[in-house]
Order: sequence, then C-alpha cells, then structure tokens
Amino acid sequence: MDLLTAIRQPVTAELEQYKTLFDEALKHSDDYLGMALSFLKQRRGKMMRPLLVLLVAKECGEVNMAAYRSAVTLEVLHTASLVHDDVVDESDERRGQGSVNAVYGNKMAVLLGDYLLSTAMQQSAMTGNLHCVDVVARLGATLSEGEIAQLANIRQQIYNEQAYYEVIRCKTAVLFACCGEMAAVAMQADAAFVEKARTFGENVGMCFQIRDDLFDYYDDKQIGKPTGNDMREGKLTLPALYALTHSDNQEMHRLAELVKTGEATANDIQRLIEMVKQSGGIEYAQKVMEQYAAKAEQCLDAFQNPAVKEGLRQYLMYVIGRKA
Repeated sequence: MDLLTAIRQPVTAELEQYKTLFDEALKHSDDYLGMALSFLKQRRGKMMRPLLVLLVAKECGEVNMAAYRSAVTLEVLHTASLVHDDVVDESDERRGQGSVNAVYGNKMAVLLGDYLLSTAMQQSAMTGNLHCVDVVARLGATLSEGEIAQLANIRQQIYNEQAYYEVIRCKTAVLFACCGEMAAVAMQADAAFVEKARTFGENVGMCFQIRDDLFDYYDDKQIGKPTGNDMREGKLTLPALYALTHSDNQEMHRLAELVKTGEATANDIQRLIEMVKQSGGIEYAQKVMEQYAAKAEQCLDAFQNPAVKEGLRQYLMYVIGRKA
C-alpha cells in the first residue's frame, strides 16, 4: 500500500461522497462553460485539501454535510486561485498539463476563475454555518494579498526572509489552515480544538510551499515545473534568500538582481541555482521546513481517534517528503 492510499484509508467512503458533490458543483448546462469545467474536473489531483478537511472532521464523529460542503468549497476556491494565478504568471502548464489560459485563452480563464469563486461562496452558504462563510470570504482576500505581496517583493531591492514567510502564509498556508478550521467548525467542535486544527493546517501549509519551492532547484518532468521556473518569473524563494543574505559573493548578488529585473538568461539562472546549492540554501530550507513540521506534529496531541491521528501524521510526512 502506498502512502497516499494509507492516508486516505480512514476516510475512503467519505472521499467518494466528496467527489460526487465536487463533480456536481462543477456542472453547467452551457456547452462551452460545461466543457471548461469538465477540463478542470479531469485534473482532480491528489485532493490534499479535501483529504485534510475530511480527516479533521472524522476526528469529531460521523462526517456531516456541512463538512462535505466545506471540503468542496475550499477545493473550488483553490481551483479558482490556480486558474487566475496561471493568467498572472503567464504559465502555459500546470503540473505537466496545459493550463486553462493556454487551452482556452486568458479571457475565458479569468471568467472561469470568477465563476469558480462565486461557486465557492455558494457552497460555503450551503454549510448553513455563518462562521464557514466568513472564513471563505476572508480566505479569498488573503490569497489575493499574498499574490500582490509577492509582486511587490519582486520589485524590492532587498532580500527579506520574513517577507517570504508572509507571502507563503497568505498564498498557501492559510488555505490549509482553513481546511482544519472549517472542518472543526462544521462538526461543531469546541474552540480549543478548532484552534489546534487550524494551527496544524497552517504549519502543514508552510511545509507544503517550502517543499514546492525546493522543486525549482531540480529538473523533474513529473513535477511539471522546470528548473528555475520561479526565477524566470522574478521570484527568489527561501534557498536563494538564505544564500544571498549569508554570502558576500558579488557575482551571486549580480545574478539575483538580473532575476528580479527579468533580465536573467537561462544560463544566468542555472549559475545562480548552482551557487545557491553550494551556499547551503537547500539544506537551510529543508531545516526550516522540518521546524514547521515539528510544530504541526505537536498539534496532533488534540486528536483521539487513532486512525485519524496516524493518518494526519502520515499526511504531514507525505507533504515534507513528496516528489511532485
């Protein structure tokens, strides 16, 4: 049994129910919109966020409809953010496949993302819980704030590790945090457990994004993200930030400036990647990721269901060790 299958085992039946509801949410009678929505449904992925919602909900008892709707809400919102991100980043691929904007064009991608945002809000209303609606409304704003902060960081001349953490918290970690929070709220858990579930999710999300950023330093076609892709977009992530703030290598700083201004060639980027590796940037990022993982694991003392607790522990191990 592979690790993902083992993680899903406590909520196998619940995942099937979630899939049915998710597919229903992404149906439309209009041929063109329906075709675009089907295109998205075919790329369901590993369902990491719905899986987290369902595992946390299962801790509280039999998963109720509010928790299912929460899982659908957050995955639809996540999908919308990816569609819009690919337009902003001018990306032609998403995990090795054509992006929506590459297949349908920017106009359709923007409109489809807007439609998904509206669908997410509708699904949150179907939880019947005003707290869940509030979480989703704030989440949409925070995701946008993260993207805007990242654009601002590209334009800055300084290398700020704390600014990086704030960006990935807003872009990625907050979505995982909301998975824990909405699941617990939907299941009417007490405030202490809601906070533990949210904190677990946030720390998992920090690990997830740091791990994703590390992929940029290695060439692997399975990931669908070629080496140096972040740098081509002007982004300097944690390994590079560490190397630049702990080295007076003028050539490395010169190359980093070319990345920020969008003037770096493929050769420049490859040279900077090698310098970052030689400066200990990869090891530092892995160490930080493990620190966040330790914080996440501490939250598991709030879980009493043995199968769920082990599933979440394996979930965390999967996130920090994933290859794609």
